[in-house]
Amino acid sequence: MLENFSLQGEQVTLVPLGPQHVPGLLAAARLNPSLYRWTFAPQTEREMAEYVETALAAQRAGTAVPFAVLRAADGEVIGSTRFFNLEFWGWPKDHLRFGRGLPDACEIGYTWLSATAIRTGANTEAKSLMLAHAFEQWKVLRVCLHTDARNERSRAAIERIGGRFEGILYSHRLASDFIARDSARYSIVAADWPAVNEHLQRLRQKPGRG
Repeated sequence: MLENFSLQGEQVTLVPLGPQHVPGLLAAARLNPSLYRWTFAPQTEREMAEYVETALAAQRAGTAVPFAVLRAADGEVIGSTRFFNLEFWGWPKDHLRFGRGLPDACEIGYTWLSATAIRTGANTEAKSLMLAHAFEQWKVLRVCLHTDARNERSRAAIERIGGRFEGILYSHRLASDFIARDSARYSIVAADWPAVNEHLQRLRQKPGRG
């Protein structure tokens, strides 16, 4: 299991997710449930507690690093996100990447934010912080992002931060409405990161976006 860490930005702070965040997450999710048509944001205390425990179980298994997203100004919980599908490739012993103990590729997802965080720049900054950690600290070779193919708002947000559309994965995952979801797949690879990072820094200078 990777060590816990926080990511600090100007608008948001990403802290290791824990049971103590259940009340704040529930309050954030309940502000406007209609936002989560294509994303699962639990609406009862039991569901939210199970949501957090499932994320922590994945962390213990070494496949995820989940966060609570806090508003930096006051520490209020405004959502959640995580690294998951951490991939550790089978490098040969004489390769420079052998035995690093760090992911070679990962996915960013399970992202949802409260109504108060929409179009404030919180999502852009959170993604920027996570991508920077993945590419600059873990030295991953690829970050993937998937979203329900029907979720036009999410697809536009991923494209806006520099995700490259790779295609549709049919009947890929269970959707929030409990059907076999078609997923739009996007990626950012290590070679693209410098340009994507520069683009993200420009976006972060524009208030009220993302």
